[in-house]
Amino acid sequence: MSAPLTVTHVHGDRISVACGDVELMAYVYRPDPEPYESRKPYAHPLRTLAGRTVTGYRPNDHRWHKGLQLTASHLSHQNFWGGNSYIHGRGYQRIPERVGSMRHDGFDRIGADGGRTSITERLTWVAHGGEEWVREVRTVSAHSADPEAGCWALDWSTRLTNIRTEPLEFGSPTTAGREMAGYTGLHWRGPRDLAGGDVLGPGGRGGPGEAGAADMMGTRAPWLAFTGEHDAVDARSTVVFAHAPENDRAIHASHWFVRSEPAPSIAFSWAFFEEFTLEPGESCGYRYRLLIADGAWDRDRIEGRLAALDW
Repeated sequence: MSAPLTVTHVHGDRISVACGDVELMAYVYRPDPEPYESRKPYAHPLRTLAGRTVTGYRPNDHRWHKGLQLTASHLSHQNFWGGNSYIHGRGYQRIPERVGSMRHDGFDRIGADGGRTSITERLTWVAHGGEEWVREVRTVSAHSADPEAGCWALDWSTRLTNIRTEPLEFGSPTTAGREMAGYTGLHWRGPRDLAGGDVLGPGGRGGPGEAGAADMMGTRAPWLAFTGEHDAVDARSTVVFAHAPENDRAIHASHWFVRSEPAPSIAFSWAFFEEFTLEPGESCGYRYRLLIADGAWDRDRIEGRLAALDW
């Protein structure tokens, strides 16, 4: 039996989901003030049932990293990731005119039904010059909060439609020429105290610290997990990232972008090694799940919990 969840909406700002007196998630849709950070909605903080924060916000190494957010680092020469843009042969460059934004257009649903909450949002991706490029329908759902297991689940789905008269080309720094930097898509930035944490994957993949992250970097797998130890409290947390089964049949195969140091960072990269194209009027979609857990979970516990939750 899932514990009940409650929803609080601060209109024009954010939607919070709580279990008892612990705020598990804040989904912030108020535009941030700095255009260079690619203004877009994001989820921060994300917390475990015990109240441990497992997301970072505007770290001094990458101010545009904000909790959990959908991104597109290279999209037809625009940057919906934020910050500097990678240019082959020149490295990272500050090019403000490349940085786009994602506009919140409205909610179709905000609801709570006992142990599940659901937010369905309409967004428009806007290029730097003001041209509307993408219509998105996004659903973010919190569910399956189990105090006995010390875990809850967050589902994030997206449907993107090209509303340009030209194709949209989705890529990454790696498709632009930088090796093993294929970050794009749904991206998680962990808090600084989790840096150096361990990365686990199925079949014995992964391992301690950055070596474990390097073992999973650029690979394909149905899930991976990050576990680390917090400052100030004697506690560890685990965040599991999983693909919905139909993502294997999506418009383009996904690979993992994962780092443990110097910054805990994971992305469901939809264009790590190769670009994919979305033709005018064409749509594509992905679904993802995060398990946010107290303690250091091992592979058996992770796989058992994933198998117990229906999609």
